[in-house]
Amino acid sequence: MSARRSDDGGVAVVGLGRFGAHLAESLTRLGHEVMAIDRNAELVQRWSDRLDRVVQADSTEEDVLRQIGVPDLPRAVVAIGASVEASVLSVLALVEVGVPQIWARATSSKHARILSSVGAHHVIFPEAETGERVAHLIVTRMLDFVEFGDDFAIAKVRVPQSLVGQALSQVRPIDRYGVRVLGAKPRGEPFRYASDSTVLQEGSVLVVEGSIAQVQGFAELG
Repeated sequence: MSARRSDDGGVAVVGLGRFGAHLAESLTRLGHEVMAIDRNAELVQRWSDRLDRVVQADSTEEDVLRQIGVPDLPRAVVAIGASVEASVLSVLALVEVGVPQIWARATSSKHARILSSVGAHHVIFPEAETGERVAHLIVTRMLDFVEFGDDFAIAKVRVPQSLVGQALSQVRPIDRYGVRVLGAKPRGEPFRYASDSTVLQEGSVLVVEGSIAQVQGFAELG
């Protein structure tokens, strides 16, 4: 297990369902101190050997949160998905005890509005975001991508067959397709940053940037 970061103050993860447990485990692997909280004794027992600190507690009660030291943590994530009431009351309790940054999982737009209204600073939709991401990868030729809003994305794509053997100065990807090629990784070779002289080799993986529509369009070139 990696060394813990003593200067980040740690993270409270409320709810040890599938999402919360994997989130807590990922944060732990990244070297962060995690306090995982759930009222279900079976879940607490299951994860007690895999996480540094697992507490059986009612996260909707302010006094309980104070007793276990949650107000000392700078960040908390409410990962509860099965109960909207428990999710909202947990956020409200975290606000009342003064946690500076509260992230909360929402299962619907209405749920998200309620979470924001009671004080959640960040609302996330893990199922919806994962579903949209997988859908893009299934129906396009992108190998992977990160989207930063509707107007910007960075993606990995294979060199389109129609462009094999051409230099970027010939292809002019910005002018013709609206994307910038940042780098290329030929088969069996290390990644290299791209220049006008970079020749697009068959089977190479390119890192490109542009809007999600432009990146998808570039990936789909024959």
